[in-house]
Formats: sequence, structure tokens, C-alpha cells
Amino acid sequence: MANDSAVRILSSVEFHRTSTRILESIETVIDGKRDAVEMALTVLLAEGHLLIEDVPGVGKTMLARTLAKTVDCTVNRIQFTPDLLPSDITGVSIYNQVSREFEFKPGPVFANIVIGDEINRASPKTQSALLESMEEGQVTVDGETSALAAPFTVIATQNPVEMEGTYPLPEAQRDRFMARISMGYPDAAAELAMLHTRENSSPLDDVQPVVSTMELIAMIATVREVFVSSPVEQYAVTIVQATRSDPDLRVGASPRATLHLVRAAKARAALDGREFVLPDDIDALAVSVLAHRLIPANRLSSSGGAASVAAASEAVRRIVATTAVPLGAVGPA
Repeated sequence: MANDSAVRILSSVEFHRTSTRILESIETVIDGKRDAVEMALTVLLAEGHLLIEDVPGVGKTMLARTLAKTVDCTVNRIQFTPDLLPSDITGVSIYNQVSREFEFKPGPVFANIVIGDEINRASPKTQSALLESMEEGQVTVDGETSALAAPFTVIATQNPVEMEGTYPLPEAQRDRFMARISMGYPDAAAELAMLHTRENSSPLDDVQPVVSTMELIAMIATVREVFVSSPVEQYAVTIVQATRSDPDLRVGASPRATLHLVRAAKARAALDGREFVLPDDIDALAVSVLAHRLIPANRLSSSGGAASVAAASEAVRRIVATTAVPLGAVGPA
């Protein structure tokens, strides 16, 4: 990212005005899915990566493309298929006969926003090509390391594992995603309206960037400055640690999950117009941030399918409900 000392911190009014522009622009295309839209923006501002999982045709890719179009930055889309190779994502070194040297040709991962469409249709080897870029913001090919653009975020869609031609994401890959959301089916009114608004054209065609890259960087810098009190930090740690000893879970959440939970809470607080995180922010984000990382103890529910997601989500809700909420100060002294 640009030098932090040169990035302007936005006031709460400026931040609210800018975030409202983004949300309103997305909702011209994605109707009736406010929670999913807000979660997508939360992850973007928290410098994370988003996994959108649901059945085909409910708007997963549409949400990713719309969010990307609202920001005036570089965007690349990768269509994951079984024959996709890791080099098709990261890039490849090609021999230049004129200079008699190998030259690195960057792949589509070199963009501010990378849309990975149907990520679980590619082999685990190809899926893992994103590991280094998602965690460290860089790509290493043939021993040469190249830094990615900043800000950098991956918005990936996937179909349920039970569907034909899909591979479960490796645990290490799932853990790189800050949050997982599901679109769900639209209600009857929204689906009826869609018949009229999309009869002749797609509303995505009319979406224009509403914030520049520098404005997005300023929003991210503002989120970084949101205050998290020690009691709230301890609350987040307690919830994550409880997943590691829960009898219904075979694998709990990682330390990376704790970092992601707090960062996402800071973004949510900023979107709500606050300069400090509340325990309510942790509660609201716990399922989206933690559940996709967990493996249930029940073998029938640990295959990565819908049963696994439901069991992990229920475990997180139970842990949050039984964890004592801190009574200490939540705002800066």
C-alpha cells in the first residue's frame, strides 16, 4: 500500500459518505441482499479476501463484479476450470530470444481486485497457487519474487461441494479467506422486479466507479485506526480459543482467524460510524469469519459440504452465546 504517512485519515462523515456511495451503487444491481453487500465491503476495507458460496444463478459472480466496478482500480477475472494451471494464475517466465534472458509475464493475479469464478472447479494444486499472494501480497515464480499491487483482495465464488465437478478447498486455502458468505435465493418481490429490470439489459452495464483507488486506500487507512479495547480483544480471543476445545469440532480456528475477526470488526465499526469496536461487532461477524475454517468432529459433517457448514456455523453461534461479554470500556480513554 502507499506510504501510510502520506495517506489521509477520513473523518467519520467523509467515511460514511464514501461508503454509502459504494453500497448504493452495488444495490442498483444486487437487490434485497443488504447483509451480503455490507459483508463484501467490510472484507474489502479490512484488507481481507472474500469467499462467496452458493448454488449457481443466485448472483455470486454478479456481487463480485459489481463491487469491483464501484472502485476505479485494476480488476482481473479468473475462470477456474479443471485444466487451469498454477502458471495461468501467477504468470510464467518466457525466454526472450532478443535479450537472451528469461522475462516474467505477470498473470491475472496482478490486479487490485481479483475475481476467482468457481474456484473449486480447479484442482487443489491450482487453487493453492493463490496461497502466497493472498497471505503475503507477492508471487514467487522460478525463484523470483514480485510484489502485487496494493490494495489487493481476492473475491472468489464457489459452488457447493456436492455439485458435480467441484473439489473441496484445502484447509490452508479456506483459512486465507477472511470471511465466507452465502447469497441465498431472492424473495418473491425481488425476483419479480428482476424480470423487468433485466429483460433487455443488465444493470451491471450502468455501474460506474464511485471511488478512486486513493479514496479506497484512505478508507482502509481509516479502518486501521479504529480503536479496539483490551476487553474486546480478549473477548475475540476467548471465542476463537473456544473453537479449539469444543467437543463438536475436530479442528478449531487458527490465530489468523483471530486477526481476521478483529480486523473485520474494525471495518464494521467504521461502517457504523464508530471509531471503536463493540462486542456486538465480534458477535455479528463470528459465523462469517470463523465457520468456514472449522472441521466438525462428526465424520458425516466434515466432508466440506452443506452439512459441514451448518454444523460449524451452529457451533460458532453456541460458543458466542455462551461466552461472557466484557463489561470494560470499549472506547478509547
